[in-house]
Amino acid sequence: MRKPWKQLTLRTMIMFSLVLSGCNSGIVATNEAVPGKHAADVSKEGFPIVKEPLKLKMFTRIAPVNGPFKDMPIFQDYSKNSNVQVEFSEVPTDGFQEKKNLLFASNELPDALFRTGLSPLETIRYGTSGQLIPLENLIDEYAPNFKKLMEQYPEILPAITTPEGHIYSLPAVVTLSSARMDKKWINQKWLKKLGLKEPETTEDLYQVLTAFRDKDPNGNGKQDEIPMTARAGGGQGQGLPIVAMMSGSFGLDMQLGYNINLEDDKVNIWMGSERNKELLMYLNKLYQEKLLDPEIFSHTEAQYLAKQASGNTGFFFDQTNNPFLKIADQYTGIAPLEGPHGDRLQSQGAPVPRDFGAFAITSVNEYPEATLRWIDYFYSEEGSTLLRFGREGEHYELKDGIPYYKEDFLNSGNQSKITPYAGGGAPHLISEEVASYINPPQVQEAQKKLDPYLPDIRYSSPMFDEETARKVEILRNDIDKYYEEQTTKFIVGSLSFDQWNEFQDTLKKMKIDELEKLYQDAYDSMKK
Repeated sequence: MRKPWKQLTLRTMIMFSLVLSGCNSGIVATNEAVPGKHAADVSKEGFPIVKEPLKLKMFTRIAPVNGPFKDMPIFQDYSKNSNVQVEFSEVPTDGFQEKKNLLFASNELPDALFRTGLSPLETIRYGTSGQLIPLENLIDEYAPNFKKLMEQYPEILPAITTPEGHIYSLPAVVTLSSARMDKKWINQKWLKKLGLKEPETTEDLYQVLTAFRDKDPNGNGKQDEIPMTARAGGGQGQGLPIVAMMSGSFGLDMQLGYNINLEDDKVNIWMGSERNKELLMYLNKLYQEKLLDPEIFSHTEAQYLAKQASGNTGFFFDQTNNPFLKIADQYTGIAPLEGPHGDRLQSQGAPVPRDFGAFAITSVNEYPEATLRWIDYFYSEEGSTLLRFGREGEHYELKDGIPYYKEDFLNSGNQSKITPYAGGGAPHLISEEVASYINPPQVQEAQKKLDPYLPDIRYSSPMFDEETARKVEILRNDIDKYYEEQTTKFIVGSLSFDQWNEFQDTLKKMKIDELEKLYQDAYDSMKK
């Protein structure tokens, strides 16, 4: 397995020992966590976590495929074992960011945030404001599983630690590479029917998509096929998925959690580059010729998943084959496409500490020790198996020590109703030992097509100090919004490429060069 941040190992382990020892060396300077009122009542190992039952309120995102969290057997069983009952406030994926913003703005805080995808900037903001508590000292005593993972994967600590030495949120930890990126799925049934080969280049893809549009591969006599689609977009500066999915074919990487190429240790934000212009012109061509889904910027997550499951889509992107499991044989994974300049990079992907900000504890929580112990269980193989597979014997069975859904339960299609991992972003461990459902042979083969084109190191988003984080936030709020709006217009054709120079000039006026320098400084610090 690759070990990103390998240059940081010595520095990281020194920092790790200092942070977790709770020393007064100056690394942890302010914002010390105040012990909960009932810290003495919390068991540091085994179950139950507390002798007397306690209740916690947690704010969470619920995906379209999920059922109510209170009905999930994993939480029902874990409540009995831990003596901790959780009341979830569930907010749908669509509109979740706005509700999360309102939660902090109103200061009506729950005890914890579960599966909430706090960005590094949000974590810094809410941590330094005192709305989130620092966890570094608590981890040493109350999170043995997460502490062990930090020791095994030294890239985790710098990815979640502020320059002041604080850890305000926990990520999902993904040691399985195939769980860190979307695969490129193409309709092999249509390819075979039309006598076409898997596309190798962006020009090949254009020809294949044209055939999907014109030659009635579904055989119903109607031109109703969707040649190519993707997720609509993350919003809040997360960019357009279709750009991320295709950027590697134009030599554009996604390093440091942003639109960044690293060339000879130099940070290059490529949003105004000629290569990006070529990428957008290519996507515009697909859109104008009805090869790209006309709803690509408007459909909901549920609608996107339904398009996968319909079998009426030619080419799309997803981490696993779960959404189209019943017609899985209709699709196969392909390698990144070679672009016009010979680039063939798998640019989209996540580091080991994936799903940043998946879990955090707020300042109103009277039981921070018990809360951290509660979440820490899911960073163990046993806890992750419970979270992902439910009850042994009822939902899954072990084969050579690996959990697999039972065939009758798998055929019921209720997997996503029993677990919050379906829909992504849950704070837990994703390893080869607990990933049989998202990493079946078909997905493993699709991943093998991507592996040769991965960068040697995938750097996480930097954790800036408070002052720098605010500068980055101010710059990115404007730049990201403008970039996403203009990119959409370029793709759909409402903005002419004759105006590219004006687009570049506006980015410069928005101080994209200053933003680039802030990322450069952060990267240089990582390399020391």
